[in-house]
Amino acid sequence: MNPDLTRLQPYPFEKLRALLNGATPPPQLPGISLAVGEPQHAAPAHVAEALLREIAGLSTYPTTRGLAHLRTAICAWLTERFHLTATPVDPERQVLPVNGTREALFAFAQLIVERGAQATVVMPNPFYQIYEGAAIMAGAQPVFLDCTADNRFQPDFDKVSADTWQRCQLLYLCSPGNPTGAVFDLTTLKKVIALADEHDFVIASDECYSEIYHDENHPPPGLLQACAELGRTDFKRCVAFHSLSKRSNLPGLRSGFVAGDADILDKFLLYRTYHGCAMPVQHQIASIAAWSDELHVRENRRQYREKFQIMIATLAPVLPVQLPDAGFYLWPQTPVADDQFARDLYAQQHVTVVPGRYLARAGARGNPGENRVRLALVAATEECRAAALRIRSFLES
Repeated sequence: MNPDLTRLQPYPFEKLRALLNGATPPPQLPGISLAVGEPQHAAPAHVAEALLREIAGLSTYPTTRGLAHLRTAICAWLTERFHLTATPVDPERQVLPVNGTREALFAFAQLIVERGAQATVVMPNPFYQIYEGAAIMAGAQPVFLDCTADNRFQPDFDKVSADTWQRCQLLYLCSPGNPTGAVFDLTTLKKVIALADEHDFVIASDECYSEIYHDENHPPPGLLQACAELGRTDFKRCVAFHSLSKRSNLPGLRSGFVAGDADILDKFLLYRTYHGCAMPVQHQIASIAAWSDELHVRENRRQYREKFQIMIATLAPVLPVQLPDAGFYLWPQTPVADDQFARDLYAQQHVTVVPGRYLARAGARGNPGENRVRLALVAATEECRAAALRIRSFLES
C-alpha cells in the first residue's frame, strides 16, 4: 500500500458529517445546505438536448485528446473571454478536454512533480483540498501560503523565501479563490509568472469560478491573459484549468479543460492516455453547446447577484459579511468558534455550513480558516432567503 495515503486528511465534508453526528435539528424545518459548492440552478436546456441527441456516442470509445471541434470551441471561448486575439490558443497543441477540473488538478501534480526529498508544491491556505492531496500523492511536501483579511485573502508572494521558491516545482493558484472569492489582478499574475521564470516552476491556475462575478463589464482576469499581455505566445510554464460545473450549472457532466504550455500538455496527454480518463463523446458534444453560448451564463450571474444581495442585506446587521470579489461563497467571521457555530446552527435551524478550519491548515500563525464559515449560495433564491433569515434568528437568539 502506498504509504503516502496515511498523510491524507479526511475531506472537509467527512469532518462535517462527524461534527454534526448526534445533532438533531428541528423536524419542522426542512434542511437547507450551504455546505457543498454544487450549483443547484437548472442545467441549460440546449446543453441537455445536445446530450440526448448524441446519446449514440455511448457506442464509441472517446479519444483522450478529444474532438477537434470541441477543442476549437474551447479556444474560441478562451480567445473572446481573455482577449487572446494576438496570442491565440492552438487547438491542436495547447488545449485538452478533461473530466472536470478536480480530476485534472490532481493528475497534474503527478505529471509535474519530480519526486525527491526537496520536492515542494506551493498553494494558498485556505484551499481546495485536491491541491494538498495531489502534492502528497506525487511525493511532494505541500507549502501553505496563508490568505487572511490582512492580505486581502491573497497569498503574500513577497514573503515566500527564496529557498522555498527554489524547491517549488508546482504552484497552485485559485482565482477567484475558494472559499474567499479573492481575485488576482493582472499585475499579481505577471509577478507570479516572473517568479516561475526565475525559479523554474510550473503554475497551475484553477479558474473554475471565473465566470461568476458581479460586474458584467469587469470579469476576473486569467493566467493566460497575463501571458498574452506579456507577449508570451507559448504560455511557457503556465496552465489554466476551467470547468462547466460552475459556469454552466453542469457539475454532473464532468467537463472542463486545461490550456497553456504546449510542451507540458504534450506530456499531460501522454500521462492521461494511460490514465484512462477520456471524456465520453456525448459529453463532448454537449460541452460544445455550453462553451458556445453566453446567454445562460449571464442569467446564472444574475441569479447569484440576487442571492448575494438578499444574504448580505439580511445578515449584515448581525454578522460581518462582505461581498467577495467573485465566486458564489460568503466567508464571514463567526462570533464563536467556527465548528461550534456550524454545529449549533445545524442543531437549531437545520442549516448546514462548513467550518473554515476544515478548509485550511494550521501553521505558525494558526489556522487562517478558524472563526470563519463558508456559505455556498448554490441553493434556489428562496432557499437562500430562508437560510439567511434562519441564520439571523440563530444569531439574534
